[in-house]
Amino acid sequence: MKINNIFKLIIAIVVSELAGVVGSVFTVSAIPTWYAGLVKPTLNPPSWLFGPVWITLYFLMGIAAFLVWRKGFERRDVKMALGIFGVQLFLNAIWSIIFFGLHNPFWAFIEIIVLWLAIVWTIVVFYRISKPAAYLLLPYILWVSFAGYLNYSIWMIN
Repeated sequence: MKINNIFKLIIAIVVSELAGVVGSVFTVSAIPTWYAGLVKPTLNPPSWLFGPVWITLYFLMGIAAFLVWRKGFERRDVKMALGIFGVQLFLNAIWSIIFFGLHNPFWAFIEIIVLWLAIVWTIVVFYRISKPAAYLLLPYILWVSFAGYLNYSIWMIN
């Protein structure tokens, strides 16, 4: 791996993980207060599980973005794919603001549907450039699908 690629990899992972940091600012303070008081569905995992899962998913997202980026940012399809990736990363961060910061499961559910569609779009455009990059996003879409179920369930039972 060229030194240039090492920096690209680090940047891609750091940018991805920063989306999680933004979301966690709103999440951490709401968990012991607002979130703790919500009725949760039967399949709701323990709160401690979310952190490690998201750290891993952001790491995989970063590697996926790197695999696309290293194909050449001068390419139009790479620029477009990374732009779409950026949109879904932004949507990912604002979900936490809506759900945990604003305490609004309804609008968070609407937003997670848009996020889910953006992730699918990202997977499709990544697949055209780097199949491994697209495959690295599969755990992410699965987890967001599960999160959508949790979000919907919390909205409905509360």
